[in-house]
Amino acid sequence: MMATLDYELDPKQYQLLKAIGQAYDGTATVYLAKYLPSQSFLAVSRTNLDAVHEGFAVLQHEFYLMRLMQHENILAFNQAFITDNELWVVMPLMDLGSAREILDNMFPDGMPEMAIAYIIRDILMALDYIHRMGYVHRSVNASHILLSKTGKVTLAGLRTAVSMVEDGKWLRAVHKFPTQAVKSLPWLAPEVLEQNLLGYDTKSDIYSVGITACELANGCVPFCDMVPMKMLLEKINGTTPKLLDSSTLLSEVGQEGSAVDSGEASGNRKQSDPLQNPFTRLFSPQFHQFIEDCLKQEPADRPSASALLNHPFLKQVKKRTSEALVPFIQSLTSLTEMQQEAEQGAQETQDGDLVEKFQCMDMGESWVFD
Repeated sequence: MMATLDYELDPKQYQLLKAIGQAYDGTATVYLAKYLPSQSFLAVSRTNLDAVHEGFAVLQHEFYLMRLMQHENILAFNQAFITDNELWVVMPLMDLGSAREILDNMFPDGMPEMAIAYIIRDILMALDYIHRMGYVHRSVNASHILLSKTGKVTLAGLRTAVSMVEDGKWLRAVHKFPTQAVKSLPWLAPEVLEQNLLGYDTKSDIYSVGITACELANGCVPFCDMVPMKMLLEKINGTTPKLLDSSTLLSEVGQEGSAVDSGEASGNRKQSDPLQNPFTRLFSPQFHQFIEDCLKQEPADRPSASALLNHPFLKQVKKRTSEALVPFIQSLTSLTEMQQEAEQGAQETQDGDLVEKFQCMDMGESWVFD
């Protein structure tokens, strides 16, 4: 029996606590909510249908896929109903937010390698399922990776997924360019950006996994400081990002102290844990090889999601993610913990900061349920 039957269709059964972001170009607001019958926390998205207009087809497409894709590492929805002119969608609350937000708030120089391995393993399992279902995700990035305090990792962003099956036949390639890809350009594979007759397939998602792994490890998004045309030229010419550690940074510093452009954003990045300092840390050779394999210029040379699950980099992943990530997430404060602190009236000044944090979250950039 599907989980959608467990939640009532009455909006009065949902207490909307805080707005935690926007979605669908501002036509939807996402709330931290409490389901009154069970007093459990969840997320509720309210979409103004009068304001959606031409985006309604995209909305339908996404919810069709969210219902179709039944996998523990893909964000699902528990219930959906229309009240007045609004579409309400009830979803599990991934109370640590997105991996991008965790990077920004806690790990500006990148996450520990072991945490990345577990996160990437779960995302690859989600992609393997999506690919076997005949779809290309086309929007893998840290903002679409959601985490919970229990160690659960899910992939969101199904609105951009495209089918590789037409009239019951599997296509060798697809040619549709993602219409809402402006924010996803740094993660898109060269063959997607080129828009040529060869098209692209599921291997384009593997390239995005490589970029995302760099993002998680380095704290910054490769190519994000480039204009689209320069980014396209760099990717077509074979420029591939690298993990920033003592082995790559020292080898790229010239005799005069100038670093070679590796496709990474320089930016004004805060210092984090000294153990994560790019000039002193050292990632494993297996991790470096994983990045290289994902970012192969030719799509056919990249491993499939299924093959990557057996990559030497992921051999260190032996536990369930919910168990292994506990030390990593203990220092992170969840939205539910923030809300409970606010409800108890503890530390009034801090509570004011919490309210501000809730109100400032941008679903389109940091915590994305789409």
